[in-house]
Amino acid sequence: MPISQQQLGQRLKIAREACSLTQEQVSEDLGLSRSAITQIELGKRSVSSLELDRLARLYGRDIRDFLSEDFQEEGALIALFRANKDLAEEQETVDALRHCMEIGSQLTNLERLIGLDRDLSSVVRYNLPVPKRRYEAIRHGVSVAQQERQRLGIGYAPIPDIAGFLEKQGVRTAVVCLPDEVSGLTLFDPQVGPFVAVNRNDHIVRRVFSFVHEYAHILMDCHTKGMISRNSERTALLEVRANSFGASFLMPESGVRNFLSNLGKGGGGRLLAETPTDEQDAIAIEARSGSKVGDIHLHDVVLLAHHFGVSRTVAIYRLRNLQIIPPSDLERLLEQERSGQGRQLEKLLHLPEPDPMKERNRFRCHFLNLALDAFDSELISRSKLEELFATVREVPRSDVALELDDLIGGEEATEVSIPT
Repeated sequence: MPISQQQLGQRLKIAREACSLTQEQVSEDLGLSRSAITQIELGKRSVSSLELDRLARLYGRDIRDFLSEDFQEEGALIALFRANKDLAEEQETVDALRHCMEIGSQLTNLERLIGLDRDLSSVVRYNLPVPKRRYEAIRHGVSVAQQERQRLGIGYAPIPDIAGFLEKQGVRTAVVCLPDEVSGLTLFDPQVGPFVAVNRNDHIVRRVFSFVHEYAHILMDCHTKGMISRNSERTALLEVRANSFGASFLMPESGVRNFLSNLGKGGGGRLLAETPTDEQDAIAIEARSGSKVGDIHLHDVVLLAHHFGVSRTVAIYRLRNLQIIPPSDLERLLEQERSGQGRQLEKLLHLPEPDPMKERNRFRCHFLNLALDAFDSELISRSKLEELFATVREVPRSDVALELDDLIGGEEATEVSIPT
């Protein structure tokens, strides 16, 4: 049964207030008067499909949420606002969150339109308690990383395409511009499913770690509606756990020792206590030293990091955490890396470098290809195609319209179609 105009207005009011937006702010975004927003929320003014689409994007919701008989008041974005009371003061982060929710919803709609529905029930969950101590968080991450590799049957081999790997696990991924403070975020939404976005401005090896870090949140933190991974909060226990998972999953102990053995650097002590992390949260551990191994040089680290697709700093700390190198070697290798020797060795060894722009734009290419498929199949209008291109490329719609005119010719703009 279709909902009434009054019901729709009430739902829009609930969504606006949950996002800490005033009617004045909404009116400015939509180009309407404040009284028009008031009338809409009171159910005394109808809402066009174009206006509803823009409101849904502003509130970080799927447009179908507002039209469904079973309206859920708390979506992923609203839950994040409630869990992070300070978000209202971080406008850049708020805008990035809304943009990510919009991207996730649009990606979901495109996939459904062209028949690429995902089985969201296939996403695995590990029901673990919230850790109370750092050591417990670390052990959770290590254990789940080992279980995941065993479940997936990937042994200790490197994972060359981490975004593709997550997609195969039923996780939608995106590479978008986020504030410098935010390395990535995870959203759990009934319509979108698990969705992970990482910062487009970060170096590729940082994005690899961020993808796996967010995957850890999906596996172990499904009790939340979403997570924002800020650099300033990396000592929080859930972040420690995700970092522990990331290092252990990307550089499994057996894989590290096997690789070093092939370099003639075999042996080494066993793991006693592990504090794996990314390059911005690298913390050495205090544990009994293992047996003496052949000296590990920075050129060994360069090869090891390249093999597993991580940064050299991550590789150095991983070696220490696995008790393969002593504390003195940790400081020596870090100092050499800070002086730029690692980068010089990488060039000297002629190790292939990824194309930064190609990697950054791969998600955009995938998204826009879906949009063109939907347009060619007459599943979306020319107007919707312009909107999707402008959204994912973050450019003015007028620029997109001119480019599309050259490619497919002009077409009179129509209102945005509402997927059903």
